[in-house]
Amino acid sequence: MSQTDADAAGAPDFDAIVEDMTFLDDWEDRYRYVIDLGKAMPPMDEALKTPATKVDGCASQVWIAPRREGDRLDFIGDSDAMIVRGLIAVLHALYAGKTDAEILAVDAQGAFRRLGLDQALSSQRSNGLRAMVERLRGLAAQG
Repeated sequence: MSQTDADAAGAPDFDAIVEDMTFLDDWEDRYRYVIDLGKAMPPMDEALKTPATKVDGCASQVWIAPRREGDRLDFIGDSDAMIVRGLIAVLHALYAGKTDAEILAVDAQGAFRRLGLDQALSSQRSNGLRAMVERLRGLAAQG
């Protein structure tokens, strides 16, 4: 991956993740890749893990704390499940740094179809992913 494929924090952008996933043939490798994305995320300060940042509707413990940078939304997230932490990293690549209107215009289901994750996640994980997407869309709608 080239430096242009990474954001300022060194995390890959969404298109780079899609490209990397196309080279992985089996789901075990893809799951490992998503888990590695989660491991590479900066840790979330324990003080941010509050009821206000907890995402309801996830089987795992999940927290998403928004940060505003001008008219753009950024966030930090964490989970007690490594695969979910990886999904948070993918969501970060998809949404971070976008304006509220851009976030609301993102077709998250379509994006996850591009990764092939729509078929690979259990129904419980899919529900949790939807809950995280809805939390981010809700934050964008609040402006």
